[in-house]
Parts: sequence; structure tokens; C-alpha cells
Amino acid sequence: MSTVKTLRVATRSSALAVKQAQFVIDRLSAAGAGLAFELTKISTRGDRERDRSLAQIGGDGVFVKELEIALQSCQVDFAVHSMKDMPTDLPIGLRTGVVPWRADPRDVLLSPDNRFKTVRSLPDWSIVGTSSMRRAAELRAIKSNLEIKDLRGNIDTRIAKMLDGGYHAIVLSLAGVQRLGLRPEVGGGSPIPADEMVPAVGQGALFIQFREDDETVRALLEPLNDAASATAVAMERAFLRRIGGGCAVPVGAHAVLSGDRWSFNTFAGSVDGKHSLRRHAEGLMHDEADALLAVEDVAEEMLAAGGSWITSQHPKG
Repeated sequence: MSTVKTLRVATRSSALAVKQAQFVIDRLSAAGAGLAFELTKISTRGDRERDRSLAQIGGDGVFVKELEIALQSCQVDFAVHSMKDMPTDLPIGLRTGVVPWRADPRDVLLSPDNRFKTVRSLPDWSIVGTSSMRRAAELRAIKSNLEIKDLRGNIDTRIAKMLDGGYHAIVLSLAGVQRLGLRPEVGGGSPIPADEMVPAVGQGALFIQFREDDETVRALLEPLNDAASATAVAMERAFLRRIGGGCAVPVGAHAVLSGDRWSFNTFAGSVDGKHSLRRHAEGLMHDEADALLAVEDVAEEMLAAGGSWITSQHPKG
């Protein structure tokens, strides 16, 4: 009797991260590969140090570094990440992975019984919870007289803090909330249009990372890659890399591919909402390389228009 090979899958230990890793495992199992899978839950620095902001503890890589160390040391065979957590520069030997079909990348405004449908409908000086500098900058750019209060923890914890009265509303990733299922008390929430609040780079997408020299795992995972999602994410990350941003910088980028065309919305701003830049670009999708060059040109234009000052106030962690 042949022995069933067990593949070890690294994930953060939060309910959402485990759900995302299980989604990947289910897809692989459905493909009939005849493999077994073992989840390895890993606590990251970002998970452990919840009493400080992401910028204070280092920003880039705080939710992925420990998973990458497990990959490098061959403790696991692949890791499932939220793409928005990935630094623009990946470690040598781990610069490869696949991007499954991307979920809705928008942010969502949550309030008790969904009483506030838009950011502008929030009462003056409402307390809005978020741990994201980008969201804070975009919220204040939309409505300047809001009180932005830091809010960390898993999705259920954040919602509970809001329902306990600590916040009038909170802003989260719509994809993450949908993957876990909204609590009835928040009434489904109100998605924020992506051209009003430009999502984080890679938001809504997963990144399944593996060792570059592991051809067996590569062959197993590559069928999960969604070409359109991967290209859209690559465009956003190319823009972020050129503008000099990271997890701790108030920058958003959102690429959409439709047929043979692409469109691209970007945001860069100061956390106080006093300075912000937006750009929109679109073009024909000749190939990915051309699209990457086009969005790098958008970054250059924004840097020249004041984006360099904005990003310099929030250096990469």
C-alpha cells in the first residue's frame, strides 16, 4: 500500500487566516491530487503585538515573516497569505507563488444595524475605528471632521468593540468580512465604492507562497492561479514599489481587467486628510509588461505632484 503524502500548510492562527488556508486546501482536495494536508498555525509579530500600531512595530512583513521562515527552513511546504500583507520585496528563494481568483477588494463600512450607509452620512466627529493609515487618510479625505481611533484585533473582536459602544463605525476589508460571515447586529455593512476609497494593494487576494526550487509543489499549486487576478495584483504592487510605499504608508491602488482593457485608480495622502492625490489611468492590455510600465508612469506622475512628500512622512517599515 502506498503512503499518502502529507503537505504542511502554514497559516496565521486567526479565524480568517485559517478559513483562507482551508479554502486553498479544499480546492486542492477537489482536484483529486490524492494528498493529505496538515495546517501549521503560526503566530506572527503582528498578531502578538496588538497593543501598538502596525507602523510602530515595523509595518511591512509583520504578518508574514514567521511563515516565510518556516518555508525557508522546510518546516512547511507552502504558506497562505493575504496578499495585502506581503512586502513589495520578497526573500530570495521565496519570490514565487500563485494568486487564486480575487474576492471583492473594496472596504466596507460597518455600524450597528448598518445605520450609516456612507462615510459622508456619519455624524460630525463620529469615532471610526481602523488600524490602517491608508483608511485613516482616505476617511479624512472624504469627511474631514471624523475622529479616527486605532482598532486592532481579529474581525470578531473589532466588531464586538464597536457594538460595545467604543466606535460609531469601523472600516474593514469586505472580502475578509464576507469570508467569515457578517454578524447580524451589523446588518450586512455598506461597501465603499473603490473609486471613493481606493483599496489597499492586493486587498481581497490571496498569495500562496512556496519555495522556488520546489517543482512538485509548484506543479500542484499552479492550476489555482487566476491570470487576471495575478496581473491586477502585479500592477498594484508595481505601482506601490515605484512610489515607495508599504504597509505603513497611506497609499491605495486598484487595478481592474475587463476583456482587453485595464483601468487603474490610485490614492496617496496624509493621515490628517489635508493632503491627498488621486489618479485614474486606463489602457489596452497588450501584455503584462506594458501594463506594469504604465502604472509605474502613474507613480512617477504622483511623485512629481507631491506624492514623494506624502510617502516620505511614512517610510517603509
